[in-house]
Amino acid sequence: MKNLTFENGDRMPIIGLGTWKSEPGQVKQAVYWAIESGYRHLDCAAVYQNEKEVGEGIAQAINEGLVEREELFVTSKLWNNSHKYEDVKPALEKTLSDLGLDYVDLYLIHWPISFKRGIGFAKTRDEFYTYLDVPLTQTWEGMQHLKSLGLAKHIGVSNFNQAKLREVMNIGGQKPEMNQVEMHPYLPQKALVQFCRENGILMTAYSPLGSPDSRNESHKNDPVLLKDPVIELIAKKHGASIGQVLIAWSVARDIAVIPKSTNQGRIKENLAAAKLKLDQNDLMELDDIGVDFRFINGKFFTGPESPYKLSDLFG
Repeated sequence: MKNLTFENGDRMPIIGLGTWKSEPGQVKQAVYWAIESGYRHLDCAAVYQNEKEVGEGIAQAINEGLVEREELFVTSKLWNNSHKYEDVKPALEKTLSDLGLDYVDLYLIHWPISFKRGIGFAKTRDEFYTYLDVPLTQTWEGMQHLKSLGLAKHIGVSNFNQAKLREVMNIGGQKPEMNQVEMHPYLPQKALVQFCRENGILMTAYSPLGSPDSRNESHKNDPVLLKDPVIELIAKKHGASIGQVLIAWSVARDIAVIPKSTNQGRIKENLAAAKLKLDQNDLMELDDIGVDFRFINGKFFTGPESPYKLSDLFG
């Protein structure tokens, strides 16, 4: 399988298993099946509230001799309530304890949004910090400290726009090594991809299948990426599934991709997308797909009680 390579030569498999919205009671098995199927890249986060189970799946696979820890690439993320310098290290230590690991391969600031300590999801104005209270530079200094201690081999960000990336890059020292954002043919993020390439920042695509499990009442009119006729035709042409075409699209762009599944057959099918080679015609059709849509719109962070605007996220 193709890998992405960090500046120090460390490699990250381009396809990983996402664990966002993986149900408790299912994610341990999903992680085990993924490792058994050949996945070596696992994407986690403290806020997903399932890292203990992810760790159990990893431990089972290691104990049964399926894999060595050094063969795995494990990503986790710093939640919004631990952005103060002194809170960054304890947050990662909790994640490491839950995962049963001594280090993570990659640690990301999950969102450029800050909550007060102990707040899971800020709802009122007094539960938020502003950029004046806790500048992103303070959080990034905490991240750099983690890397110097060896608790995180690589550090980066998630959901950062160009302005926020510049802000942390201007501190000096270690620049972000990764930016993980929503990406699929309806949201190709061309300008952000170009900026990251020019600055040596690798990228990971989340919700590559369009977040199909988010179709609640408020999302009932969202377009359905997995039913797009253009992608359907490309899938038929290659004898592949629509999901495989969407994963192969990211691989063709040299962008890591983390489809989530707890279904054993789907987990294997997603990894098999590594073998699907889209041709120039396929890529042109996906480029001209004619739909522009962001599934994870960030409005849950920018309501009337919040000091943040959508431009802080996606501007």
